[in-house]
Amino acid sequence: MTIGFLVVLGPSRPRIRTSTCGRLHMSCSGGHDNGPSRLEAEVVNPDDDKLKEECGVFGAWGVPDAARACYYGIHALQHRGQEGAGIVASDGEYLKEEKGLGLVSEVFNENLLQSLPGSSAIAHNRYSTAGGKNVKNVQPFTVDFREGQVSIAHNGNLTNAVVLRSELELRGSIFTTSSDTEVVLHLMAGSVHASRSSQAFGLQRRVADALNRVEGAFSILVLVKDRLVAVRDPFGFRPLVMGRLGTGVVFASETSAFDIIGAEYVREVEPGEMVVVNSDGTQSSSPFPRQRRRACVFEHIYFSRPSSAVFGRSVYMSRYRFGEILAGVSQVDADIVVPVPESGIPSALGYAQASGIPFQMAIMRSSYVGRTFIQPTQSIRDIGVKLKLSPVRELIEGKSLVVVDDSIVRGTTSRKIVRMLRECGAREVRYIITESGRQLDLVNRMLASRADFV
Repeated sequence: MTIGFLVVLGPSRPRIRTSTCGRLHMSCSGGHDNGPSRLEAEVVNPDDDKLKEECGVFGAWGVPDAARACYYGIHALQHRGQEGAGIVASDGEYLKEEKGLGLVSEVFNENLLQSLPGSSAIAHNRYSTAGGKNVKNVQPFTVDFREGQVSIAHNGNLTNAVVLRSELELRGSIFTTSSDTEVVLHLMAGSVHASRSSQAFGLQRRVADALNRVEGAFSILVLVKDRLVAVRDPFGFRPLVMGRLGTGVVFASETSAFDIIGAEYVREVEPGEMVVVNSDGTQSSSPFPRQRRRACVFEHIYFSRPSSAVFGRSVYMSRYRFGEILAGVSQVDADIVVPVPESGIPSALGYAQASGIPFQMAIMRSSYVGRTFIQPTQSIRDIGVKLKLSPVRELIEGKSLVVVDDSIVRGTTSRKIVRMLRECGAREVRYIITESGRQLDLVNRMLASRADFV
């Protein structure tokens, strides 16, 4: 059973070893790169050596200037997706959308927000878990059904989307995006039971029929002119929370989105639950077969913002506890504990507190580097890492370091960080990962009162 792993630097080349016997745990589901590492001259963004399985959703109903509330909501969820952003608002008669590629602040301005009137809206931040980088793949998606316009925003990944898409195309469906979310819209359009239901219940029936056919993770918001539907997969794999803003109702991927607009957290949308909000109030139903809860532990390890509460627990305190646990099972002698910013900071603080080794921010992160870099020459090594992460030589030279990071997918970035620290004169580096087989088992037991994690 793996506890973490150490990269030990001495006079020879770096070597990786596990801190106890067992296999080296590299990543959870979602990392697929088993091939050779990139050429040294290629730019490697440190953020690219992380799992990309999260997006952010936000919805508001009965909130004056709902599009503006959504703007601030997805701004607070920017860490969940930087590829594109979109907002769809309802004025009670029609849905209007605005979306584009880039950060929330790059896509929207005051004029665009003023062009989205209404007291209900949904919004989305995108990471391309399925589908390429194209504005057509930026959500929310808005289509016309017989009953009127429908808009959808989805956080998750549908594992049978390719099979369903092929089936739908054979039946004549025409897809305009490469996103798996569009499959849900086509399944909704083809719902036979919904056509026999009243208009008031037709939307809920379409959503339930469609999502009962998909497999995988989904936290979804669906908006029509007179109601907002929030629904979460039966496993509760991705987070979705509900709150109140004045007399209105809001939904978000994380509670940090509520903090920025002054909304009050109410509760989680439960796994397998569908919540419908309209002029009659809020109604809840459970249209899916019950499943054992399988929440994604990576929400606490890496995806979520430290100030959020996810699955009923503080993300910051979970990461702090990870560090305390690691200090107890991987006792080493070192001069300082160094986090890999930003997500490694709480765990490093916990490790330092439990071990008694001083904490130092010996690696600084630049906030002004975009996600694309100019291709360097062969003579500039590890430029992607060095543009984002800067070592403090005075803290590193001649020291034995414990470097704490949250996870490893391919190892490209961690190798370059180790080399960067070695070039600054580090006498020894122990690179410790909070995401490992044994660690996940401890986290599961720590959070067992709330959910089962995978």
